[in-house]
Amino acid sequence: MSATEAPVDRLPVFPWDRLEPYKATAAAHPDGIVDLSVGTPVDPVPDLIQKALVAAADSPGYPTVWGTPQLRDALTGWCARRLGAKGLTHKGVLPVVGSKEFVAWLPTQLGLGPGDKVAYPRLAYPTYEVGARLARAEYVTYDNPLDLDPTGLRLLWLNSPSNPTGRVLSRAELAETVAWARAHGVLVVSDECYLELGWEADPVSVLHPDVCGDSHQGLVAVHSLSKRSNLAGYRAAFVAGDEAVLGPLLQLRKHGGMMTSAPTQAAVVAALSDDTHVEEQRARYLARRATLRTALEAAGFRIDHSEASLYLWATRDEPCWDTVAHLATLGILAAPGDFYGEAGARHIRIALTATDNRVAAAATRLT
Repeated sequence: MSATEAPVDRLPVFPWDRLEPYKATAAAHPDGIVDLSVGTPVDPVPDLIQKALVAAADSPGYPTVWGTPQLRDALTGWCARRLGAKGLTHKGVLPVVGSKEFVAWLPTQLGLGPGDKVAYPRLAYPTYEVGARLARAEYVTYDNPLDLDPTGLRLLWLNSPSNPTGRVLSRAELAETVAWARAHGVLVVSDECYLELGWEADPVSVLHPDVCGDSHQGLVAVHSLSKRSNLAGYRAAFVAGDEAVLGPLLQLRKHGGMMTSAPTQAAVVAALSDDTHVEEQRARYLARRATLRTALEAAGFRIDHSEASLYLWATRDEPCWDTVAHLATLGILAAPGDFYGEAGARHIRIALTATDNRVAAAATRLT
C-alpha cells in the first residue's frame, strides 16, 4: 500500500448506496414500503434469550475472546448434535463478533497478501471479495471449485445454503471439494449461516463425517445466530473446525480485543440449548416463503434454486435493475442480483424477512 492509499481505496463502492433512489420510490407508495431487500430479522428475540442476556447484564469485567467454558460447551455440544461433528474440543471452536466481521478480516488474519489467492462462488455474498481486497490478496470466482487452478490458492470459500441463490451443495459435492482442497493444501472455510433454513433440501455441514471423514484438518465452518434466533443485533456468531487454524486466530484476536460481550455470550448459551424457538421461527419463514413465491410466480417471475436460506432468487428474464425499478413502483424494494456478481444480472433477491402483514401487502401488490 502506498503512503497515500487508505484501506478503503481498495474496496468497491458500497452496493446498497445504489439502491437509495429505488427505496425512495417504494417509500412513496400510499401504503408504505415493503422492504424485501435486506435479510435482517424483524421478529422478536425469543424470551429465554432475552432473559439470559438480562441475567448476565451485571458484567463489569472484561470478557475473554475465547468465551466462557459454558459458551464453549454450548458450541461444541451444538456442533455435535446439530452438525454431526465428531471430536470437537474447546480448541476447535471460537466465538466471533458476528459472521461478517470474521469473513471480512479472515484473509488478513491468516496473513494472506499479494500473490495469495482467495476463491469464492461466482454468485456470492460480497464480503468474500471485500476480505480479499482488504488483505491485498488476489480473488477468483468459480462455478465448480474443482476447476480452479490451485497455484497460489490459500483460501477457498464455500457457501451452502447460498446467499443469494439458496442453492444447497450435496454431501457428495462437499466431500469431493474437501478431498480436492486437502490434496492441494488449500484451507476450506464453509459459510453455513443458513444451514438450519432448508426447505426443499437438507443442508449438511462441511464438518459432518460423511464430508470430512474422521478429521477436521483444513476445515472451518462459520455459523451465525442472526437468522436462526433473530440475534442480528447481538452480533453473535462462531466458527468451528481445525484446531491448528483456530488456535493462531484466537491468539491474534486476543491482541486485537475481538471479543463478544459477556451478556451476549450468555445469550448464545441459552439460544443453542433450545430448539423450540428455532422451529417456531422456521415456521414463520416457511409461511412467508410460500406467500411470496406464489405471488411472484403469479406475477410472471421464475424462481431458481431457493431450496434453502432466507431468500427467493427470482427473475423475469430482464436486466435486474429494470425489475427493481418495476417493483419499486409497487412499493416493494428488492436487491438486484448483480450485487452478488455479474452472473446475477438478470435476477433479484427477495428476502423473507418482513412481517406477516408486510409480506401479505407485497403479495397483494404483485397479484
